[in-house]
Amino acid sequence: MKETIIKTFLLIFLFISSGIYFEKSQEIQITLDDLDIIKEKGKIVVLTDYNSTSYFIYRGQPMGYQYELLQELADYFGLQLEVIVSNDLNNSFNKLENGDVDLIAANLTVTKQRKQIMDFTIPHSQTRQVLVQRKPDNWENLDEKSLEASLIRDQLDLAGKTVYVQANSSHAVRLKNLSDEIGENINIVEANEEVEHLISLVASGEIDYTVSDENVAQVNQNYYQNIDVETPLSFHQNLAWAVRKNSGKLLTEINEWLAQFKETREYKLIYTKYFQNNRSAQIVESDYYTLTSGRISAYDDYIKTYSEELGWDWRLIASLMYQESRFQPNVRSWAGAFGLMQMMPSTASKFGINANSSYEQQIRAGIKFLMWLEHRLDFIEDHDEKIKFTLAAYNVGLGHIIDARNLAEKNGSNPDIWEDSVDKYLLSKSDPKFYNDPVVKYGYCRGKETYAYVRDIMERYEHYRNLINN
Repeated sequence: MKETIIKTFLLIFLFISSGIYFEKSQEIQITLDDLDIIKEKGKIVVLTDYNSTSYFIYRGQPMGYQYELLQELADYFGLQLEVIVSNDLNNSFNKLENGDVDLIAANLTVTKQRKQIMDFTIPHSQTRQVLVQRKPDNWENLDEKSLEASLIRDQLDLAGKTVYVQANSSHAVRLKNLSDEIGENINIVEANEEVEHLISLVASGEIDYTVSDENVAQVNQNYYQNIDVETPLSFHQNLAWAVRKNSGKLLTEINEWLAQFKETREYKLIYTKYFQNNRSAQIVESDYYTLTSGRISAYDDYIKTYSEELGWDWRLIASLMYQESRFQPNVRSWAGAFGLMQMMPSTASKFGINANSSYEQQIRAGIKFLMWLEHRLDFIEDHDEKIKFTLAAYNVGLGHIIDARNLAEKNGSNPDIWEDSVDKYLLSKSDPKFYNDPVVKYGYCRGKETYAYVRDIMERYEHYRNLINN
């Protein structure tokens, strides 16, 4: 009996202790997710949605209202920005809760329900919800009174109508509340589609109605002249970003930055650029607006064909080409490099081209040169690392890269790792202490340009991977 009682007490003690440990583990996790640890990692991981205002690629360059704000935020914190994309709100909320991302940067309406599971920043903007509906087929020939009579202007008239909205959105919540308010059923279809796609379905006649934030709807009206976005469904609401619960320091510092940044000329220019720009329709209709065309440049087909010989993702080659020429085939550098791949005349001649060669020949020669460089770096076993070394050598020459490897090895760093190892010693080759070292054979080098070159290509490549199918 006594032995049984002792065992029972031991079990209770172990149970309580494990509970305390679990609670402490949760506390530790909360601490690890805060700003200090983000800064220790050196990057902030942010989730946003991809559409014509938040985040997209145009003429090879990542753009978007959310993207530009995030880049400003990352620069303010001195952090690298890593962007993850999702247009599924439920998936986005799960990634935040699970710690896969540090921040959701989107047009999130602040609601009581959402505030129970996440914390919101101060608003980055305000808007109201509007009904998106299609004008009648002959709308251009109608007078204003007749046109108005053909459209829903009273929210009560939505009774019995079918309205498609993005699943788990505040638009769905508003329609449910509106249905209760008018006392009649609105047939609400929650679709796993981003709101801009639903707007396009209204314009094409596949569905009759959807709901959107007014600023996004007005931008889309530039693309689809046959939609109407003038019927409000809500008062003005705050749009904000979201962090995990208890991310107090991160939330505080984002709020401090955002409050100051919203008062600047830069913020007003960014907002105007994406929400009050009459040229937005031209962007979306362009062959190089990737959300509609799936293309990065006019040369994608050539890049895809010849990148297979190298064994690299074609989107990485496209990022390199953007870095070199901005896809401008006739550009020539001060040093004499020419064409899409900006090859120097002496190098180009070895691969059978000159400034008069076709665009296809230029691309093929540039990729052949990359193959030549990569082959001479075969002693680097890791494929991803070899890519970075090859990019660096394409920019500054193989000799300077070998020098930087020798310096890294001499000073106790890994000569086969680029970031925080060889790249640092390439930077140091502008210092006499290092470029006069006996292991250096090629002398002075302004490594800062090559350091930025590799970083920019790899960062842009990640944007291309986010938004463009391989």
